[in-house]
Amino acid sequence: MLKQVDGLATRLEEVINRPRFKELSHLFEEHSKLTYQKEQLEKAIDNMQKTLMSHQVSILNALIATFDLATKKAFPQLTSVSTVVTPSSHPNFGDYQCNNGLSLARQLSANGTKISPVDVATKICDHLVKGSLVEKVDIAGRGFINIFISRNFVEEEVTKIVRLGFSLPPPQRCLKCIVDMSSPNIAKEMHVGHLRSTIIGESVSRLLKFMGHDVLKLNHLGDWGTQFGMLIAHLKDTFEDLGDRPLPITDLQKFYQEAKVRFDKDEDFKRRSYDAVVKLQSYDPEHIKNWEKICDVSKLEFDDIYRRLDIKNLVPRGESFYQSRMIGLVEYLDERGLLEFDDGRKIMWASGSSVPLTIVKSDGGFTYDTSDLTAVRQRVVEEGGERIIYVVDSGQSLHLQNIFSAAQASGLADPARTKLEHIPFGVVLGEDKKKFKTRSGETVKLIDLLNEGVDRVKKKLAEKGRDKELTPEEQWIAAEAIAYGCIKYADLSHNRINDYVFSFDKMLDDKGNTAAYLLYAYTRIQSIVRNTGWSKEKLAEVHETAHINLEHPKELKLGKMLCRLPEVLIKLEEDLFFNKLCDYLYELSGVFTEFYDSCYCIERENGEVVKIHESRILLCEATAAIMKTCFDILGIRTVEKM
Repeated sequence: MLKQVDGLATRLEEVINRPRFKELSHLFEEHSKLTYQKEQLEKAIDNMQKTLMSHQVSILNALIATFDLATKKAFPQLTSVSTVVTPSSHPNFGDYQCNNGLSLARQLSANGTKISPVDVATKICDHLVKGSLVEKVDIAGRGFINIFISRNFVEEEVTKIVRLGFSLPPPQRCLKCIVDMSSPNIAKEMHVGHLRSTIIGESVSRLLKFMGHDVLKLNHLGDWGTQFGMLIAHLKDTFEDLGDRPLPITDLQKFYQEAKVRFDKDEDFKRRSYDAVVKLQSYDPEHIKNWEKICDVSKLEFDDIYRRLDIKNLVPRGESFYQSRMIGLVEYLDERGLLEFDDGRKIMWASGSSVPLTIVKSDGGFTYDTSDLTAVRQRVVEEGGERIIYVVDSGQSLHLQNIFSAAQASGLADPARTKLEHIPFGVVLGEDKKKFKTRSGETVKLIDLLNEGVDRVKKKLAEKGRDKELTPEEQWIAAEAIAYGCIKYADLSHNRINDYVFSFDKMLDDKGNTAAYLLYAYTRIQSIVRNTGWSKEKLAEVHETAHINLEHPKELKLGKMLCRLPEVLIKLEEDLFFNKLCDYLYELSGVFTEFYDSCYCIERENGEVVKIHESRILLCEATAAIMKTCFDILGIRTVEKM
């Protein structure tokens, strides 16, 4: 029996070792892998379909993917293809154009295949899978492919906006984004110079959050330095021991100016101010308590402005926060041999810079270079920042370039994991094209600017008789929304790189590319929907049952315009030029006006409603939803009545 078992085992081993059996085993293994991959692919497709059913599609990205696949099928011999699809400049040329014909013809000819751009375009179209997106294509000129989007596809996308609201698919990877913005100085009032960083930084944060990223907004306050010794000394001379009571000061700017006058004229006061700085930097409890009282007064003033501008969750993270971390930074750089001695200083050279960074001064103190590098380190190591954005004026470009270069060279920020970005902007000018000042030549206080804006809007509303149509509460809500919205929009609608002229008259004009005009257009759309007389229940029923029919050319044009927002936002996420979003919003408003002038939404006879076009009312609702999305990203409040 044992011999038979041994014999069978030997024969089994011989069978297993035969080439055919090994090949079969390999095929079973490959089949198992392919089955797993098929299951994963089916899951991915199912998830993608669910995503597309509940989110808006970027038509531009979908077309690029579609034409990229068609090109690779048409010309498999090409190893690298860069598919170019752009919105058409004229409706006669379709909605989009694929402009690869000429470049691919040259590429193929260089590889020995002579072919005309038109033949290239024809071959691409032969391999094109149109799906539900593309209605038709035609070829024009030297191989330009004109692409016409399917009306049915547009109707489905607009229906999604009405029923589900506007949203984009979640990003492939959620990034930890840190936005450094606003950054006023403690004990000084916020002025017009802080306006752009605050407004642009807020819109950057809102956009990135909307796109599905984790956003931390940091306010890099100027809350440390020699001036605080002067303020603490003046505080101690002015008030008796306050204990735990708050600082009884309403005008901190005046308090600062008083201290500065004494510092410049009184040698004894100057000496005591320097002593106070030393004690503050040694973390003496009494001096820290007085410093905190000064900071608290300033922060209350800042918070009032941030509240007015709808800026929330802005984390104060001043110079003081980084003081205890600076010694660790110096040790880190020293250990890597990156510091040099120069006339008693410790300096570091950034790549390509002719001026070194001063890390430690000759007296042992630290500098802005030290604190900025320490901030980078903290944001990468402690916060896990992957995209760190500095919304700082153009004058700091060279400084930040050196900081970024030093951070990358020293290993503080690995470019493969962390992107450091400077979002520069120009200055605010007065109507005389010089730096914006008051008539007396002083810097314009931000609080005064906001107050003047509200006063001007209230006056305009009264001139137009709106004070008789709106309740006092509605007037105040409208005045704040319009004033602050106009100030923000005037900034964001300009290319941020350039200086821009601040003019209340222009920004409050209700004609042209202004927030006043756009907010009015938005409220007009809301009033159209209200004029149906539908209850909330009726409106919800129409949302779920009515079919959006874009039969009229102006309806279809508006529907296609609504579908363009995803590609605008995807591009905006890359370059953060918000004037492009403002341009889209203004163009959308114009296209809506064309639609409204050509297509009755509500038909009346003798003042009585005789017909309500449900599809057009829903198109109005979709337009309002898209405008609201744009306003939200720009940080502009909407109102129901104006």
